[in-house]
Amino acid sequence: MRRRFGRGGCVRAQAPHGSGSIRRRDAESGQALVALLGGALVILAGAIALALLAAALGAHSNRQRAADLAALAGAKALLDARPRALETPRSPRHIAPADYLDLARSVARRAALRNGAQRVVVRLSGGELPDRVTVTVSDPIPVPGGRWLRGRANAQAQIAPLAMPIGDGEYPGPFAERQGKPMRPDVALAFDRLAAAARRAGHALVVVSAFRTDAEQGRLFAARPDPRWVAPPGRSLHRLGTELDLGPPSAYGWLAVNAGRFGFVRRYSWEPWHLGLGGSAGTRSVGFGPQPSDAAVPAFVPARYAEPIRRAAIRWSVGAALLAAQLQQESGFDPGAVSAAGARGIAQFMPATARAYGLRDPFDPEAAIDAQARMMSALLRRFGSVPLALAAYNAGPGRVAACWCVPPLAETQAYVQRVIALARGVGGLVGTGPPVRLVR
Repeated sequence: MRRRFGRGGCVRAQAPHGSGSIRRRDAESGQALVALLGGALVILAGAIALALLAAALGAHSNRQRAADLAALAGAKALLDARPRALETPRSPRHIAPADYLDLARSVARRAALRNGAQRVVVRLSGGELPDRVTVTVSDPIPVPGGRWLRGRANAQAQIAPLAMPIGDGEYPGPFAERQGKPMRPDVALAFDRLAAAARRAGHALVVVSAFRTDAEQGRLFAARPDPRWVAPPGRSLHRLGTELDLGPPSAYGWLAVNAGRFGFVRRYSWEPWHLGLGGSAGTRSVGFGPQPSDAAVPAFVPARYAEPIRRAAIRWSVGAALLAAQLQQESGFDPGAVSAAGARGIAQFMPATARAYGLRDPFDPEAAIDAQARMMSALLRRFGSVPLALAAYNAGPGRVAACWCVPPLAETQAYVQRVIALARGVGGLVGTGPPVRLVR
């Protein structure tokens, strides 16, 4: 450092050349360090945020998993307990409807709690015998700062749908076709015989219409909403697969005289073209039952009643599985059963109905089973539908004929559903997929 003498002889120091640059570099280095520390803090904050997000996502994933497992557990409980729910109340194994529902709810809730959930709501849907379990888990997720992430995890599991749906009469198949129109196979065979006889008489019959779904009927009714000429959807007999609209008009007179010889009846006096098959009661022909033979007796039938059921099934052309399921539902195979309404015996005949079918002693199980099969044969011939025939057995033919539907009576609707489910067999209740599955 050089020395200079100023005024008064004072000496002052003079910085060497370039020292300002050093101070600037030091300041810039400090600023860079601050920026570096700031960037590190930003990265750290981002990492913490990502970690919190990952934790939140993990917590939500756990919440969803708990809902999924709970819904599946509840649906499996419904499936496993269904045989007991289908049994008659007289059976020691029977489970009451309220207990059946409570069981599924309890199983679903326990499954959710075991998998870490705390706030759980379980709902059942699908009718008197529900087939769907919906579980909602709404546990909040904690985050730093005393805050919570809100939201819900929902899951719905369902017993696999029936291979053939239980409706109030719409025929589910299989079909045969004549002149491009679908119909029940037994109707097609009867039409072949009718058409052959008509040809010999000089009439070439034309199938104008046959089976129609409720959806198709709805479109027709919307175009012409006059119930005298077009039945509303759910009321048309064409949904049964038993009905044919035939032409030409020149054949109407011949049909009026001869159709009855081939099992057909004229349904409405004002529609000479509309004929329905009324002479077949075979349950196989209405798409019912997976049994290899209509006379095959299900395993749940007590040994002493297997042969009477088989004989009645063959004699009256009614599926043995259907008869057996009815007996299980009616009395639990108790030949001495008496209901509060006065129905008697294994098939629960009222005295007047028993007399109408020649049943002298309703407490004689073999005679009652034969009369039951005879009555079901008549109802199947009349209504052409297993659900409708069952509804008529339970509620009376008049109520069914008034609407050609399963009447809106809770007891009757439950009866039809229970008998059909039991007749198809618990193993046959579901389709080819897994017995329970998540649907959402």
